Amino acid sequence: MLDPNEPYNELPGLPPVQEVETNAVLKSVIEARIALNELNLICNILPSKAVLLNTIPILEAKESSEVEAIITTTDELFKFDTQRPNEYDTETKEAYRYCMALKQGLQVLESGRPFNFNLAKSVASTLLGTDVALRNHSVSLTNPATNTCYYTPPLDESVLLEKLKNWENFINEPSDLDPLVRLAMSHYQFEAIHPFSDGNGRTGRILNLLFLVKEGILSYPILYLSRYILQNRSQYYTCLKNVTFEQHWAPMILFMLKALTITAHWTTEKIKNIQYLIDVTKKLIQQNMDRIDVEKTIEVLFTQPYCKIKNFVDAGIAHRQTASKYIDKLIALGILQESNLSKKTDKLYVNKKFLDVLNKEQIS
Repeated sequence: MLDPNEPYNELPGLPPVQEVETNAVLKSVIEARIALNELNLICNILPSKAVLLNTIPILEAKESSEVEAIITTTDELFKFDTQRPNEYDTETKEAYRYCMALKQGLQVLESGRPFNFNLAKSVASTLLGTDVALRNHSVSLTNPATNTCYYTPPLDESVLLEKLKNWENFINEPSDLDPLVRLAMSHYQFEAIHPFSDGNGRTGRILNLLFLVKEGILSYPILYLSRYILQNRSQYYTCLKNVTFEQHWAPMILFMLKALTITAHWTTEKIKNIQYLIDVTKKLIQQNMDRIDVEKTIEVLFTQPYCKIKNFVDAGIAHRQTASKYIDKLIALGILQESNLSKKTDKLYVNKKFLDVLNKEQIS
């Protein structure tokens, strides 16, 4: 029997010997594929990918960080994205680095570089704000409620490198397994290897999103996946442990497929709500503001909820004095309001309705 206090150097490689694509799994794959395809299609209706890459990932960052007990709010993260003041709390800075790591990982994929351990190191380094290396010491995963060890990942450089090479091959080599099944299995394997001293959970969740892009399932890594994991954290950890101790793969795979399906539907509805607000806002500007570039204005207003005069100037909408008048008009129309963080020399404005849509938990 596996001793949770001893390094699990015998962690089996992938793929497992048993059949994993059961009828239940294949049925769930179809449901997840349909939901993810709808999400990918709906992404194309937004005016620019900046609306996607600067909003949904911040929601994902908040939830993924909260899984690791790093607590902040979406409002603080959006303000940080605009202001970036040094006085922001450590939790907000750590959560924001999740967004930076996700975007950097996407750039790595878009540059044609491979999906491998170097990508994971790059992601983890950005997450933690320092260069990370392969773990060279033992770590134990403990239950915070009882303070008892429930798993000790493999130890020894040669063992870790062997496991990681197998993980890379499983991700990249041709396979008869559906990519979504491979995502679930590779996610477990990365967490079981636990290659870094810290940041493995957040790195693994970012890799899930990047894998969906790599496989062409999503065009952008905008799935709000950590939301489901956080809401079902106990079940998630139980599924991980069942694979470790019993090689019981089905519950883990089904959990991840359900997470993909539910969060794809949720994210799709979130984007539809954003698009509806964009349409209403655009119509209001067209009816009440002359000689303004409506498309560029909409992009500034919906790249993220907070903005400054500088954003209007940098977008080429107007020079500073005219941009200030435009903002006054947007305030009068109820589109913007001055943030309570505003300073005399550097005022910050918020698209409150947009922020409310992003923060809304239940999607109608």
